[in-house]
Amino acid sequence: MNPESAETAEIRGGVRATYAAFIATGFVFASWASRIPDVKEKLGLSPGRLGLLLLCLAFGSLIALPLAGAIVTRFGSRRTVATLAVMDGLSMALVAVGYQIGVPVVALGLICFGFAQGGWDVAMNVQGAIVERRLGRAIMPRFHAGFSFGTVAAALVSAVLVGLGVSVTAHLLLVAGLVAAGVPFAVRGFVADVDPAPEEPEPGAPSAPVRPAWFEPRTLLIGLFVLTFAFAEGSGNDWAGVALIDGYGAPAPVGTLGFAVFLSAMTTGRWFGPHLLDKYGRPVLLRTLAVTATVGVLIFVYAPNIPLACVGTVLWGLGTSLGFPVGMSAAADEPARAAARVSVIASIGYCAFLGGPPLVGLLGDTFSVLSALLAVAVAMFVAVLLAPATKELKVAARQPVVME
Repeated sequence: MNPESAETAEIRGGVRATYAAFIATGFVFASWASRIPDVKEKLGLSPGRLGLLLLCLAFGSLIALPLAGAIVTRFGSRRTVATLAVMDGLSMALVAVGYQIGVPVVALGLICFGFAQGGWDVAMNVQGAIVERRLGRAIMPRFHAGFSFGTVAAALVSAVLVGLGVSVTAHLLLVAGLVAAGVPFAVRGFVADVDPAPEEPEPGAPSAPVRPAWFEPRTLLIGLFVLTFAFAEGSGNDWAGVALIDGYGAPAPVGTLGFAVFLSAMTTGRWFGPHLLDKYGRPVLLRTLAVTATVGVLIFVYAPNIPLACVGTVLWGLGTSLGFPVGMSAAADEPARAAARVSVIASIGYCAFLGGPPLVGLLGDTFSVLSALLAVAVAMFVAVLLAPATKELKVAARQPVVME
């Protein structure tokens, strides 16, 4: 095997392994989410107490995200994902057992689960950015589409298991075992975190001082950009269906369908987005998508009927599809600093995922849910202004690898 074909085989293996990591984390997260109603009923939780319980997962993630960059830098993305996948499985097993015992055990399991998911997320995004860089073309959005496919698969499996009367404990223990045993094996194909062909500095060129990622202006601007898209995405995930029901008087199944339409549009955008990224570049495409999302939200809020509101949902989903994954790619333009920067940007972005939807709820109490969603349009206006920060850095250019 010549060196070129060996590199092609290595990268092809890295692509498959990265898809596996994204699909698996989506599958395990949605498996838990699909059984939340059962947990609520079994433990006798009010909506408020359930919200506090779910904050345990967010708390664990927020602990992990600022630390993940240093962890990935120290141990590498493969070892980090493999280790945290085992922790993920053990945490899910603790939740499964806690379901039979009580709230404190479930809460502890969710804190550990959130920590594992948060660190896993940063590590697999670092690997995805490295693979994308080695390929020489955009692929990160498709990895994030893999996460969406994993959530859909988990929802379908969960529906079957619920229909068959499989208990929450048995279901989550099965998922825990699959994740803990399968993911470390699947990610063995990760490529090395260090670029094998870095660009050599020019002789006599001064070396730039290295500052912590949290103090880098470009990193923070990308983080704010990702925050705007994460807010738009999280608001759609949590409120699109509710707004159809409360704002338009749609029956519950139609509200659920509206949520599914949003997810499907976002997944479609992530799958077909890489070609457009390669053709038009990051800032131009992201500005266009931010405008698309704005138009979609305005149609959704002011539509005279449900079918037109669903059209707005499609545009909303398509418009928000690429902001988060492209932000991860932009963070990793320089391989040596990728882990630290992805950690910072993921931390900022997840603040919007976790805090944005409750903000919409508070605004909805004051005005209405539909009116509250106009905040998404404001966020997309800010995204248009921040999109130039994602422009690709000219570092260590590599020839694209052709994979036939």
